[in-house]
Amino acid sequence: MRTRDVRATVALAVFAIGMAASGAGQTGQITPPAKKLLAVKAARMIDGLGGAPVSNAVVLIENDRITAAGPGLSIPSGAQIIDLASATVLPGFIDCHTHITSQPGENFYEDLFKRSPIDEAVLAHVYAKRTLEAGFTTIRDVGSEEYVDVALKKAINRGDIPGPRMLVAGLALSATGGHGDLNGYSPYLSFKTFSGVADGVDAIRKLIRTNVRQGADVIKVLATAGVLSEEESEGAPQYSQEELDAVVQEAHMWDRRVAAHAHGAEGIKRAIRAGVNSVEHASFIDDEGIRLAKEKGTFLVMDVYNDDYIMAEYGRRGYPQAILDKEQRVGRTQRENFRKAWKAGARMAFGTDAGVYPHGDNGKQFATMVEWGMTPMEAITAATASAADLLGWSDRIGTLQAGRFADLIAVNGDPLADIKVLQKVALVIKGGVVYKRQP
Repeated sequence: MRTRDVRATVALAVFAIGMAASGAGQTGQITPPAKKLLAVKAARMIDGLGGAPVSNAVVLIENDRITAAGPGLSIPSGAQIIDLASATVLPGFIDCHTHITSQPGENFYEDLFKRSPIDEAVLAHVYAKRTLEAGFTTIRDVGSEEYVDVALKKAINRGDIPGPRMLVAGLALSATGGHGDLNGYSPYLSFKTFSGVADGVDAIRKLIRTNVRQGADVIKVLATAGVLSEEESEGAPQYSQEELDAVVQEAHMWDRRVAAHAHGAEGIKRAIRAGVNSVEHASFIDDEGIRLAKEKGTFLVMDVYNDDYIMAEYGRRGYPQAILDKEQRVGRTQRENFRKAWKAGARMAFGTDAGVYPHGDNGKQFATMVEWGMTPMEAITAATASAADLLGWSDRIGTLQAGRFADLIAVNGDPLADIKVLQKVALVIKGGVVYKRQP
């Protein structure tokens, strides 16, 4: 009885302290927390929807949401004001193809044999902060070892570390001998890590269920060979139509979208026929593939910047010549097909393969997209409204509209006149919190 009495007394005391701390008065009513009001003023606003910029813009924020955005809005009393003078305010950018937990070191073989997922986990928060400060308030991470991406997302969501909103894939699905397998080495060499290798419908379904159990938001499948791996081809199909059909059926049953890595024309078409939500890279897409993508509404996510970095840096980092040769065959063709697909009316979303190049340089791709066919506004829309549509988050992010998360950035100057100003972001706000502010 004494123990129960003590517990009851402690419980009442804790309750009383909690009521007092929450603002409960003698009437028993709880005072709601004060609203956090913020107003951002700028010379111009690009709202992410693709329309003409708005002059003398004001974005009103209450707590973590936008309440209004437009020209000359009245600012509520008590709101903190951020006056950006001649700057341009835009929605926070979205990168739909990143590998946030890693990036290349100074030596290929040291990365492969002397570093582990533990090293990646230790540094992942650094890359997340750089990405956020570059103006990318949301990313889709399409493959990480040991579910480091899941842990990183949780840490960001808890507020333990700064970083972008994340949708994560966990382990990318690969066929034996495929782009996600260990190729070109002794058959006795293996790493004691979780494996994304799955062959056949049953194994594929099981791995997808494991990914979902571990916290994956999206399923990534390696439908063809790749560039930065040592299998012979850069684009040959590596999953059958039956296997890809099973990937999409299983993922969609669990309400997960599917991103298919695919360089080669046949693998691209198999993935589109299976019903994937996006094709990543799409380097050798042909006319039939473009037609299918348009018919199905499949997004193309084409990483057209990183060829510059790979060809400039990977040779001195000791990458095998076979990999460099593959990149040389892919780079220009991918860019030409990017222009062709865009002119044909294919849906496109912004994705860079960040992690192949240093995190934080994501914005460099805008200029490449403009060089190869898009207008500056089209490139911006690919990283805002279109990217949000691909992720299924159009009601949350991607535009400066009432009800959306208060994710916005600002740059000095006009990106429609000089797209490269997007590489130097001066202000980053995510969920109404200022994470970066420069003059």
